[in-house]
Amino acid sequence: MPTTKAQKAVMLEEIKEKMSQSQVTILADFRGISVAKITDLRARLRKAGSEMKVAKNTVARIAAREIGVEGLDPYLEGPTVFAFGIEDPVAPAKILSDFAKEVKQGVDIKAGILEGKVIDANGVKALADLPSREVLLAKVLGGMQAPLYGFAGVLAANLRNLVYVLDQVRQQKESQAS
Repeated sequence: MPTTKAQKAVMLEEIKEKMSQSQVTILADFRGISVAKITDLRARLRKAGSEMKVAKNTVARIAAREIGVEGLDPYLEGPTVFAFGIEDPVAPAKILSDFAKEVKQGVDIKAGILEGKVIDANGVKALADLPSREVLLAKVLGGMQAPLYGFAGVLAANLRNLVYVLDQVRQQKESQAS
C-alpha cells in the first residue's frame, strides 16, 4: 500500500521518538507468522512495558541517522519489525528470543540499538540471557542486607553471652549464700 509523504513524515517522527526514548530497540525479521501469534507477541511486549512497530526500512534509516545512530543500514533489508524497550532493556530481547524459540521458523533477530550503539544479533541474544532488572535489583539488595544481618547476629550473640555470664554469676552467688 503506497504511503503519502505526510504519512511517512508522521511515521518518521514516531519512529525517531520511540528510538530516542527507548533503552533498547530490537530489529527482527518476521515472515510467515500468523496474525494471532503476532498479536500475542505484541501483548507480551506491552505487558513488559515495551512496544512493537512495523516501519519502512527507509523511514527507519532516516530516523536512525537523525538521532545519531550509525551502522544500522546493513540490517535494514527485508521486512523489519521494531521492538522498543522503554522501561527495561532486557525484557524485549528476552521476549523476542523466547518467541523465536517457540515458533521455530519465520522469526530472525537482525540487530539492536542499545543506548545509541548498534549491536548485532549475538549482542541481542547476550542481552536476552541477562537476568531481568528486578532480579538484578534483588541480588544487589540481598548483597547489601547480608552484612547487616551478620552484624545483627554478632550483636545478638554478644548480648546472649552477657546474659549467660550474668546468669552464671547469679547462680554462683546463690550457691555460695546457701
